[in-house]
Order: sequence, then structure tokens, then C-alpha cells
Amino acid sequence: MHLHYLRELSDRFEIAALCDLSRTVVDSVGEAYGVDRRYTDWTALLAAPLDAVLVLTTGSHEPMAVAAAQAGRHVFIEKPIALSEAEGQAIIAAGKKAGVRLMVGYMKRYDPAVERMADELRDLRPLRFARSTTAEYPLKWYVAHYPIVRGTDIDAKTVASLQADDEARVTAAIQVADPVLRYAYRHSLLDSMIHDINLMRSLLGEPKTLRFASVAQEGISLFLDFPQSAAAMHWVNLTDGVARYQQEFAFFYPERRATLVFPSPFLRSAPVELVLEGGSQESPRSWKTVETISFQSAFKRELLEFYACITQEREPRTTAEDAVRDVALCQAIIRQNAN
Repeated sequence: MHLHYLRELSDRFEIAALCDLSRTVVDSVGEAYGVDRRYTDWTALLAAPLDAVLVLTTGSHEPMAVAAAQAGRHVFIEKPIALSEAEGQAIIAAGKKAGVRLMVGYMKRYDPAVERMADELRDLRPLRFARSTTAEYPLKWYVAHYPIVRGTDIDAKTVASLQADDEARVTAAIQVADPVLRYAYRHSLLDSMIHDINLMRSLLGEPKTLRFASVAQEGISLFLDFPQSAAAMHWVNLTDGVARYQQEFAFFYPERRATLVFPSPFLRSAPVELVLEGGSQESPRSWKTVETISFQSAFKRELLEFYACITQEREPRTTAEDAVRDVALCQAIIRQNAN
């Protein structure tokens, strides 16, 4: 979801180097995007003359992000920023010491409909309740139409070593052996629901209390107290189901209701809907509007933010510090269920 937008933004970005564990993948992508510097070792990539690095790997981002900062590179880090709060703090410390910009890839924050919702919520008072529901369905149907290249040429020992490292970092983060809780932390929370948590925090502020958390293989339910109101958040695991991705954020006021309805994030240019409902206290009259705010890509707009925060020497909207608070909350959710 990043490479083609980087190419579209060629007046701002040059794709100067690529790295992947698979030589098959890095060569295929290098040919497609005209990139000659290709690596299977990320430490070698950091030795190349680069201004910035995008860390988009599936494992812990801490080693690469810290090393990139130490090498003087600005760093874009896909969510989650790290596998624990401690790892995230190490990234922040490295960025500050090196004087580079760090930005975390919460693309939903840059969607025009989300920005419009933030304006709506500032104008409405008082908020009575908020709710989010995400039904996570199989990814494969939403990406099957893209030219994805998969390599089978990665050394088995390398894969085993990375998997062992991932498990050790999860253990350090949550200190539990329960396989359900470990899976929920690593995959349900950090890989997916952390988007929901970050978006709700951005709209309602820092939660005061995690009042309730239920973690199971089938899904996760949270009840949080925010400064304005309480919010219920639900994430449902339907990855063995059909292609019916669903995500909604709803905000309830005495006279209004505002809802964001998200399509799968992997459908390029599919708009988020802003649904506004209201009525009259003097009669049964009510109304509902469904607005399409924009067809602009949230992924593309977050890359524009990364460019702006570097060239204008300012902090991005999705900072490393903000992202670490999400990871800390995910750890607290698991702790509450482990007790």
C-alpha cells in the first residue's frame, strides 16, 4: 500500500533502495519500480545514502528503527511501533538523541472523513456514549487483485530465528504463557485493533480508566472511560469467514448521532462514509444523511504528512509517543485478563 503511492509522489520521494529477506521479492519489486539498490540485509540498506527509511516489517520494529535513527535517517514506522512499551521508548530515545523525525503509520487518522468527524465532535455536546465495532474478515480476497510477489527462498534458519525472537519479545511484554492471550496480544491487538484504539483516542482524548476487557479467540471487547464519555470497543475475529469487512465508529448525542463506516483499507480509493442522523424533540421527525467526503487515499495522505514533517521540521500528527501509549494500553488489556 506504500510503494505505488511513493511513485505517484515522485516530486517528493525517490525510492532509492529496497530490502526484503527474499531475493525473489526484492528483485521483482526492484525491477517493477526501477530501483537498483536491493538488499536482503537491512543493516546494509542503512549504509546506503538515504534521507529516510520506511520500516514495514512484520516483526519487531525496534532494532531497525533504532539503528535507522542512529544512522541519521528519518523513520516512518508501520503500526505497531513496537511489541512493548519498553521497545517503543527505546525508539523514541534513539530518535531524540539523533535529532530525526519519527512517524507511525496510522493511516486512518489521515482520512478526510475522520478529519471531518473530529470537527463534528468538537461542535457537538454533550457526548453520551461512543462505540466501535470491527469485524475482521479474510485479508486474501481484498489483496488478491494486486500484483503480489511471494518468495520461498528465505533460509529456514533465518525464519526460525526471527520467530523465536518474536516469541521472546511477546513474553517480555506480557509475561503470560496462555496461548490465547499471547495470540490475542500479538495478532488481534497489535496487528489490528490497535488502529481502533488509536483512532478512538485521537477523537475522544486519553482514556482515564480501562473499566473492562474481555479477550478471547473469537474477539475482544473493551469498556473505557474517556474524559467526555464512556466507550465500548469490539473487535470480532472472522478471518475464517467470507469477504465482508466491517468497521464502524459511532458517537451518540441527545439530538444527533454521528458514525464513520470504513471499507477494507486495502481497497484503494474506496471512501469512508460519514453518517449523520438527527431529529426534533418536539416531534417524531428525524433525518439521516450519508456523506462521501473524499476519494483521496489515507495511505497517500499519510506519506504527504511524513514529507511535510521532515521538510517543515515539525512533529507528525501520529507521533511515536502517541503510538507507545497504544502499545501500553494493549499490554494493560492482557494484564487485566491474565489476573
